[in-house]
Amino acid sequence: MNVPSERTVLDPTDERTPIRRAPVARPPALRGVVGLLDIRKPRGDVFLDRLEARLRERADIRVLRYTKPTFTRPAPIDLRREIATTCDFVIEALAD
Repeated sequence: MNVPSERTVLDPTDERTPIRRAPVARPPALRGVVGLLDIRKPRGDVFLDRLEARLRERADIRVLRYTKPTFTRPAPIDLRREIATTCDFVIEALAD
């Protein structure tokens, strides 16, 4: 299987002028504070509920839940700042 040496990551908030970003390297282990962000799409909370239950089985992880006001807009700056300063990782749920 051929693995591409370069990947393109698109920011869904504005593709008129794509920003080039390199993916962040994966950490060697998942531990610390994990933020779960529900973007308010239908059934995203179902996925996050199950994921939270699995993460809480681990003693080395603390889970915090966040919810955007609406899926039609980017998360408010205060919410983004709180997640960035509180969490080591964030998982965003998107489901329909």
